Amino acid sequence: MSTRTNDPISPTVLRDTEVVQDTELVQGLGLTSATMLVIGSMIGSGIYIVSAEIAREVNSPALLIGAWLVTGFLTIVGALSYGELAAMMPRAGGQYVYLREALGPLWGFLYGWTLFLVIQTGTIAAVGVAFGKFLGIFFPSIASSHWIVHFWKVPPIQVGPMVLGNMDIGLSTQNLVAIAVVIVLSVINIFGIRTGAFIQNIFTFAKTSALLGFVLLGLFIGRNAQAVAANFTDFWRNAGLSAQHAIQVGMGGPAVMVGTLTILAIAQVGSLFSADAWNNVTFTAGEVKNPSRNLPLSLAMGTGIVIALYVACNVIYLNVLPLNGNPNGATIFERGIKYATEDRVATAAMTQMFGSMGGSLMAIAIMLSTFGCCNGLILAGARVYYAMAKDRLFFRSVSRLHPRYRTPAISLMVQMVWTCVLCVSGSYGQLLDYIIFAVLVFYILTIFGLFVLRRTRPGVPRPYRAIGYPVLPAVYILMALFIDVVLLRYKPQYTWPGLIIVLLGIPVYFLWSRGSNLDRVSTHLAD
Repeated sequence: MSTRTNDPISPTVLRDTEVVQDTELVQGLGLTSATMLVIGSMIGSGIYIVSAEIAREVNSPALLIGAWLVTGFLTIVGALSYGELAAMMPRAGGQYVYLREALGPLWGFLYGWTLFLVIQTGTIAAVGVAFGKFLGIFFPSIASSHWIVHFWKVPPIQVGPMVLGNMDIGLSTQNLVAIAVVIVLSVINIFGIRTGAFIQNIFTFAKTSALLGFVLLGLFIGRNAQAVAANFTDFWRNAGLSAQHAIQVGMGGPAVMVGTLTILAIAQVGSLFSADAWNNVTFTAGEVKNPSRNLPLSLAMGTGIVIALYVACNVIYLNVLPLNGNPNGATIFERGIKYATEDRVATAAMTQMFGSMGGSLMAIAIMLSTFGCCNGLILAGARVYYAMAKDRLFFRSVSRLHPRYRTPAISLMVQMVWTCVLCVSGSYGQLLDYIIFAVLVFYILTIFGLFVLRRTRPGVPRPYRAIGYPVLPAVYILMALFIDVVLLRYKPQYTWPGLIIVLLGIPVYFLWSRGSNLDRVSTHLAD
């Protein structure tokens, strides 16, 4: 006897006697490839940049490391919890499927809707543009100011706590590079999961080696006695629970004083986003060999490796550059971590260690990182829309696989087109700011779904059970809720827009789930 949701759209996924995996897809990802997908999707450009913003917020070496440790705890506990769900339901779509089965198809759709509209495509666009930005170091003609076609400069508009607009719409040499990367990788991923995984493995190995090399160089060669003295002599300054930190509420709001726990929660905007996308391997679960073993292992190993590297990188930043600095400083050292040029802390650290050659080497490392990250995000994201289409909650033709390579080719193309639109619109940066809150909400809901399924589907085989259940998943939910509440209170520009994007999906869901004309027209156009 099988158990399933009562909704007629949702296919049977959970069975009482067996773990069911997709049979129409090619199981081409082994443990190594799955782990590389976790690592490669996580490491983009964030680790090289966001520490400057975190340093300005926390104003403490200890809290800079603490912010990354909190992110590490949440990420690894989340991965360990997702491992149980992934082993239970090794289906294409991953987190979309978990939400659908635990909480109902509406919640799965809202996640997939937000993923397609902003989370996945916006991240791909941002990472692609970052690739173009660093390529411009070697080819100055590649720049955001070098326009091929400039349509419009959208002026900034203040709407409550948000500033909308203030972006350029058009095709520059920089976003042209991003579009080219997105198109090339999307097409390559049509030619089989093994082809996409091969590229992912190469670039993930290269960028992980580069990050490890940076840590080793900083540890044994680049240590700066002045920086070490400035950062570690009074390492715990401003880090006590009674310490007060000044922040500005919203955009242009009043300055208020908050406690240490609150400022750590606010700092998670940057560090959590830099460590995000670890869940992408679950999107490809239908193509993982021996998923009951390899999915939980890849999640645990991949997140563990990346978090260790991220924390180590921040230790190196503190060993090479002072935390505090002068925004008008004449040298890299004088500007410090807080005021690194354009927040490029890693580039500043390498330049401080090895001069201009160090900056060039870091630019190459970031290009490798962003290219590999783009590939992982493109490969994984398309599987979610494919799963939604099979449930008749997305364009129906997106559920078709390539007849030869058994890949979701139409899904890859639809994702590619929307990502390119975001690149040209210039809106991806603002969109990514808006969805941090929503991303965390979906993580909370998914881990809550673990508790729901333990109660409602106790007989379903669980080849792996979440380590630390129920304590660690419950702690995750409480910590993530605290972060979301703090962001809602003090950083509304990061919360309400994302929530609005999610809520806009509710009427779309009811239109699609009833087989409306919108679905039939969309299918006809896609055909």
